[in-house]
Amino acid sequence: MKFINEFRTFAVKGNVVDLAVGVIIGGAFGKIVSSFVADVITPPLGLLLGGVDFSNLAITLKAAQNGAPPVLLSYGKFLQSIFDFIIIAFAIFSAIKMLNRLHLHQEQKAAAGPTKDQALLTEIRDLLKEQSQKTEPAGRNEPPTTP
Repeated sequence: MKFINEFRTFAVKGNVVDLAVGVIIGGAFGKIVSSFVADVITPPLGLLLGGVDFSNLAITLKAAQNGAPPVLLSYGKFLQSIFDFIIIAFAIFSAIKMLNRLHLHQEQKAAAGPTKDQALLTEIRDLLKEQSQKTEPAGRNEPPTTP
């Protein structure tokens, strides 16, 4: 019974649930990225490169015989997968770089220091504090003495 309780505690922990959600969201995001590459990025690149499609490149290792399909070394599909990977990696890199730049800009804006108004108010506060310390009686900050 202890084993089952330990397993239940493990399976219901937030980390496992978070991991499951991450995997599901990652799978959905993978479809978005694949569609982005296949439907948005690859067509203009194909047009630029003259419609080159590597996926049909292959070396015939054994010709078709007696109705059996030929044995092919489809290196073109491999080259196309590498090409797709480079496009995906570049697209993700560009998106992350843009997000980091936006995030860095917001951090720099927050860390830039006080505005002119804030600096002026700080100066006024310091002057008021200085004036109030000059006008206080000398014995005011000292504890009362007992006779």
